[in-house]
Amino acid sequence: MQKMDVSIIIANYNTKALTKQCLQSVFEKTKEIAFEVIVVDNASQDGSQQMLKEEFPNVQLVENMENLGFGKANNKGIKIAQGRNLFLLNSDTILRNNAVKVLSDYLDGNPGIGVCGGNIFDQNGKPAYSFMPVFPSILWELDILFDNWLFRLIWGKKFWFNKTGQPKDVAHITGANMMTRKAVFEEAGGFDPDFFMYMEETELMFRMKKMGHRIVSVPQSEIIHLEGKSFTVSLDRQKRLLEGRNLFYKKTHGNFYRFTVNSIYRFKAIFQLALYAFSAPQKRGKVHLWMYKLKNIQ
Repeated sequence: MQKMDVSIIIANYNTKALTKQCLQSVFEKTKEIAFEVIVVDNASQDGSQQMLKEEFPNVQLVENMENLGFGKANNKGIKIAQGRNLFLLNSDTILRNNAVKVLSDYLDGNPGIGVCGGNIFDQNGKPAYSFMPVFPSILWELDILFDNWLFRLIWGKKFWFNKTGQPKDVAHITGANMMTRKAVFEEAGGFDPDFFMYMEETELMFRMKKMGHRIVSVPQSEIIHLEGKSFTVSLDRQKRLLEGRNLFYKKTHGNFYRFTVNSIYRFKAIFQLALYAFSAPQKRGKVHLWMYKLKNIQ
């Protein structure tokens, strides 16, 4: 039996066309490495399962009876994974190069690395959010308060993209393309099942880093992320984001710290509401969004 280098795990929920495009890029770009692909479907209603069975018979399909969210779906896929390395890939991504081999080779050649990820580009080929230099924290919330000017002063304009051409240590990478060792994933206990969507990968990498594992951005790996295409309902997305954010702070720092960061966030929401109330009419639609955020921050 051939030794498996990488297990590629993709969680899918009603993203039939995107998942198909993602898989096509995986099989087109991934060379010179033994890999398997596992798609975990969260009870899609758009014909995703049938498409996968008919067009990608070599893909292992895990069919859930309900939408388990991102973390729990990945946990299920990883249970049957045979690769020594795991590549967690969003369904709304497209590989630009042999990213799987690049990241797997980097892990294999650097024993102290727990997680690595590549440079992310948007659908127009422009740099996109790939990592963050710090974990969510009071500093993070102050940066949001000041519209990212704080981080720009410290780390430069595109502080979320690796422009160095060399691997660099970061706090955490985006979960859209997360390569980790299966042994490290299992040692950390996998994704926390309390998270449904958003911040679960950040919380997992927070635990991994506390265990002594480094997180590294590897710019030689390039991936397009059609961000937001797999989640189109704005207020539902905001609800999930706020839930994930609140849970992250609760689990990693405790309730007093959570109260402090939420106070900063409330101030930001009130400021934005005041700003948009006196803005041009075309911008006043954002009042509703910030009212929702202010009401639902916990």
